[in-house]
Amino acid sequence: MGNLKEAVNVNGEGGPAANIAYVSARVEEAPIGVGVISIGEKGHIAFNAPPADFETRKSCIIVNLDARCKAQQVCEGWFASVDDVPWQAISMTVYRMLQSRCIVSLVPKAVKAIAIRNTLIMKRTGIVPATILKSHPDWNLWLGGASAAGFMQMQYYF
Repeated sequence: MGNLKEAVNVNGEGGPAANIAYVSARVEEAPIGVGVISIGEKGHIAFNAPPADFETRKSCIIVNLDARCKAQQVCEGWFASVDDVPWQAISMTVYRMLQSRCIVSLVPKAVKAIAIRNTLIMKRTGIVPATILKSHPDWNLWLGGASAAGFMQMQYYF
């Protein structure tokens, strides 16, 4: 299955444990070619919010969502209201994301500008989970003008 070209989705059937087992088994079959990993308002990646667990070697976990994360889901159009957003989600772990051959992060929104700034200027920290992406040998960050506002003319060295 080395050339597997498909998305593996959580389908909700069988409950969280069954979905975690299914998705984990699928993503462990072969290396992920391209991980499309956006960066959230708090510097989180997927639902790995601060303080993110960089140590677990599981592929998927259940995470708790705080009020700010729930609000972001509504602002991005995933849910109609905060009351519709569950308090927990299944997320791919930081470890499993980093196993991708290539990671592409697309971050277009102004509301994420502080998270982008912190990602670029801070050392690796679970308080800004996206900082770990800088350790990946093929991480590609694509910013919209709004998410890069305020520091586009500065130079950063890693």
